Amino acid sequence: MKELLIAIVTGLVDKPDEITVSADEVNEEGVVVYHLHVSEDDMGRVIGRQGRIAKAIRTVMRAAAARNDEKIQVEIE
Repeated sequence: MKELLIAIVTGLVDKPDEITVSADEVNEEGVVVYHLHVSEDDMGRVIGRQGRIAKAIRTVMRAAAARNDEKIQVEIE
C-alpha cells in the first residue's frame, strides 16, 4: 500500500525525492493510518482545488485496501 501511495503522488509533485510515507500500527478499529509528507511547495498540488485531488487519492487507496480486506486512512501532512 505504501508503494501505491508513493506511485500516485510521484506523478503530481515537482520534488519526488522529498516524498515520505509512514504507517501507524493497526488501531482498535482495524484501520491503518498512512501519513504522507511532501515538500511545502508541492502541498497545493497534492491537495488540489477544494481538496479534490486529496479526496481522489484517498478513494483510490481505500479501494485498493478493500481488495486486500484492509481498512486504511490517508493523512496528508
